[in-house]
Amino acid sequence: MPLNKSRVAVGFAVAGVLAVVFGIVLTFVGPLIIDDQIVKNTVIDPKNDLTYTMWRDIPVPFFMSVYFFNILNPKEFLNGEKPMVEQRGPYVYRKRCQKDNITFHPNDTVSYKEYRQYFFEPSRSVGNESDIVTIPNMLVLGAAVMMEKLPYAVRLMISATFKTFKEGPFITKTVGELMWGYDSGLVDFLNKYLPGQLPSTGKFGLFADFNNSNTGLFTIFTGRDDIKNAHKVDSWNGLTNLDYWRTPQANMINGTAGQMWPPFMTKESTLPFYSPDACRSMELVYQRPGVMKGIPLYRYVAPKTLFANGTDYSPNEGFCPCRQSGLLNVSSCRHKSPVFISHPHFFNADPVLLDYVDGLHPNEDKHGLFIDIHPQTGVPLNVSIRLQLNLYMKKVSGITETGKISEVVMPMIWFEESGYIDGPILKTFHTNLVILPAVMEYTQYGFIALGLATIIIAALVHHKVRRSNRNATMMSTMMKNPGASDKKPVKGSHGHETQEKYNINN
Repeated sequence: MPLNKSRVAVGFAVAGVLAVVFGIVLTFVGPLIIDDQIVKNTVIDPKNDLTYTMWRDIPVPFFMSVYFFNILNPKEFLNGEKPMVEQRGPYVYRKRCQKDNITFHPNDTVSYKEYRQYFFEPSRSVGNESDIVTIPNMLVLGAAVMMEKLPYAVRLMISATFKTFKEGPFITKTVGELMWGYDSGLVDFLNKYLPGQLPSTGKFGLFADFNNSNTGLFTIFTGRDDIKNAHKVDSWNGLTNLDYWRTPQANMINGTAGQMWPPFMTKESTLPFYSPDACRSMELVYQRPGVMKGIPLYRYVAPKTLFANGTDYSPNEGFCPCRQSGLLNVSSCRHKSPVFISHPHFFNADPVLLDYVDGLHPNEDKHGLFIDIHPQTGVPLNVSIRLQLNLYMKKVSGITETGKISEVVMPMIWFEESGYIDGPILKTFHTNLVILPAVMEYTQYGFIALGLATIIIAALVHHKVRRSNRNATMMSTMMKNPGASDKKPVKGSHGHETQEKYNINN
């Protein structure tokens, strides 16, 4: 029996050591296995059903919410008083994006054009596309600034042309007309006699060129050669650099196309991307960690330097001529029209801009942009891109339509493009990227704990066996010498111990 227990103890010890070793090996191998699966699934490849489908056709609801700055005092504004505006909206549109002409190339890149469509969502909107709003007339006030340096006689002729086509400094139209276009005799006249001077050749609207359009021909890296390059832009419309801006740095096409990023991001990582609508590359920075329905994320936001002018942030000198910080001059890619992009309500901009317009209330929660990224995969979980369109205007002599308008960067609209992963895709993400890694982590520590427990049990069994063996040996000795325990030493006459002698005969 003791022999069997010894074998059991040895067996427990061996099993325990193996479990501990396996658990320790799993702590090193497990993350490598997970990372390898992430790499395989984030490469742009039709074989990767989930991520390829997400990249090709954004499968989650994506919306564009538009807010108009309705001018409350147009007559007083024209006479030189400070403009007063009232925010109207949101007017919400469901955005549908789909990539087409997808072509894979031997150098591990893929080309595509992404087409976008917008569909009005009355249930999500505050108001309807039939709502009437009043905003600055870009055709008049924008053209006036563009023509400011022309001879005075030419400016008089331009003013006469505005009057002929009954175009005033402000325009009052429905939301639908301002968004997607309205018929204009002036637009038809300019396109006929001055072709190429307007961004639109048909109806004139703020988003007329957005609907049923594409964002250009993108060529991006698939990540097959190097996962760190996944989704990064190789070229746009055949260009590796732009020619809109004043410096090579400003003209660089950096980062991704703004939909996904390479995996394995850290808090030191940034989110660079190229935006054709903003005509430049931009970069978001890490703000804080977070959790979305059990999935860990990193939140990235726009730094205050994103739209800073060249004086406040020298690397932005290439985007000038600049005005106050917080404004991006996009006239160089918008037919020289004096258009500026900013954050809504001039959030993160020079406070002086708020002094020129009544009715603006910047707030980070409402007007700051952010992207929540799952850092392991580089997939956005929650996105909110918010931008404002502004028109620089002032009085121009010879063009009477400008009246006594004070010099001002006037907000016209701001819009938010937002979307988040939900439904079956979120569940798949949660299973593959949260539950399975957690199970593997618990498994590895479970093996280590089980192994240590087994070793302890083996040690206890071994100790018990040794104790039993020791007791058995003592009992055996006592049985062989039954009187040994009764023998006592005696002292001799000299005080020395002697062995008691027995006389058998006695």
